[in-house]
Amino acid sequence: MAEIQTKTAHPKGLWVLFGTEMWERFNFYGMRALLTLFMVHSLKYLESDSAIFYGGFLALCYLTPMLGGFISDRFLGNRNCILIGGLLMGIGQLFLFFSASIFDSNLGFAKTAMWMGLFIIIFGNGFFKPNISSMVGSLYPKQEKTKLDTAFTIFYMGINMGAFLGQFICPILGDVKVDGVQDPFAFKWGFFAASMAMFTGTLVFFFLKNKYVVTPEGRPIGGLPKHNTSDDFEEGESQKANFTSKSIYTAVGVFVAMFFVFRYVLVGEFGITSFEMSTLVKGLIYPFIYGAGIALAVLIVSDTSITKVERDRIFVIYIVSFFIIFFWAAFEQAGSSLTFIASNQTDRHFFGWEMPASMVQIFNGLFVVIMAVPFSILWDKLRASGKEPISPFKQAIGLFLIALSYFIIANNVKDLGTSGMLAVKWLILLYLIQTCGELCLSPIGLSLVSKLAPKRFSSLLYGVFFIANAAGYALAGTLGSIMPATGDKFKKAQELGIDLQAILDKKITPTVEQLKLLVDNQISDHYPNFAGFEIQNLYQFFMVFVVLSGIAGLILAFMTPLLKKMMHGVR
Repeated sequence: MAEIQTKTAHPKGLWVLFGTEMWERFNFYGMRALLTLFMVHSLKYLESDSAIFYGGFLALCYLTPMLGGFISDRFLGNRNCILIGGLLMGIGQLFLFFSASIFDSNLGFAKTAMWMGLFIIIFGNGFFKPNISSMVGSLYPKQEKTKLDTAFTIFYMGINMGAFLGQFICPILGDVKVDGVQDPFAFKWGFFAASMAMFTGTLVFFFLKNKYVVTPEGRPIGGLPKHNTSDDFEEGESQKANFTSKSIYTAVGVFVAMFFVFRYVLVGEFGITSFEMSTLVKGLIYPFIYGAGIALAVLIVSDTSITKVERDRIFVIYIVSFFIIFFWAAFEQAGSSLTFIASNQTDRHFFGWEMPASMVQIFNGLFVVIMAVPFSILWDKLRASGKEPISPFKQAIGLFLIALSYFIIANNVKDLGTSGMLAVKWLILLYLIQTCGELCLSPIGLSLVSKLAPKRFSSLLYGVFFIANAAGYALAGTLGSIMPATGDKFKKAQELGIDLQAILDKKITPTVEQLKLLVDNQISDHYPNFAGFEIQNLYQFFMVFVVLSGIAGLILAFMTPLLKKMMHGVR
């Protein structure tokens, strides 16, 4: 096996992990494309609540890798965790299929089945996500670690090839309109396709892992931790974490304190005053995620075996992870607010064909598949000429690009009013620019963790990295819920004999009957608020992301020289 790997640019194990991740992403992104539309059209949730649920679900999917990473590092190993995670996610999709099959006869039970399915998927993703990523770096000999940015970009292409297939096939099957009206009964077939894809990916890994997922010397990667040898660690590196009782109690204390701080900041009070699911998600899950991220960060650096160089490098991971929160908060509008805009106020005719609203986000996956290799070549050429920027600066570029994408779309919706339609080409352009930003940030971040993390903390620090994603998704849910009413809401209100614009501008006070009609038709009677400001139109809504991403990118770029020193020679 060592002979095979030295004759090729990249080991064959990379392509096994590529294929496994591809089918898993088919499953996840295919389901993601349909989820909020299914909640609104079949389960009758409000769009704002669906955005909060969506953000909470994604956030938990990227919080549980902390647990999966810990179990892998200490007990089960990468391989077993990947198999467990794959099976759980496939089963979770079958619960969504069941929910979408019975909602018309038993709406309450259908909602319960959906939440059970999402719960199973969350834990499955926790086992799967950190472990497959951490195995990529182990495929390469120590002297070839410079190839990791390229390797992770190729691996990332597998992620997005799966995303492309899932976002194409699942909407074709599940996002169906009959006589111009959404068919609420079709979503189940999209969820079923996602389930089958996950089982396929799990089988691919099961049958090929022993032959190809091995070190350059031919030893299996990701086995039980007790079988690790000194060859799996850098020279002089401690092979076991050493958390004292004091550090564990400190981390727990930090978590409790941060939970209540974020609980108060997010909701404005300590008590839960409503048992509505949206209130529970914002008031409990979001603060839990933010608090857990900080507590885990404190726990890792409290390890008594950490050297100064290791501590500096770990802090680089923490700093970069903080800034990518703002990237994912903007990027993950794709599954909520951008999908609602595509559905409600976009002319989706594409070469004479009206594409389903849930399929518009497919362009992100398509552009990654097209552009991943060129980006990989770009980094290689810049590295060869000595001009390659270090990883944190690449990620700052990613933040600038996502700010640019929202600035362009903000100016194109500025004059739409309540009846104008956004041309789908502007959403396509948005996804093109965001894809370039994603390729500068996400695979580079995965590679950076692999290069900077001490081996004994590898999966756990991937857990920290994914918690940053989780925090970004939680923020995405909060921001997605402040999207103001789009054109279809005004049209529906007009059909009901209600002047929605006058109500929103507080020129008239709605009657009790009008308020009931608005609630029944999932229409809000007030503008949403963010940081004390009313968001009255889509232009203001998109400019929120321009400001947040732009400022984050600027600060990260200015911090690059300091981070370069803290990386101690790692680029």
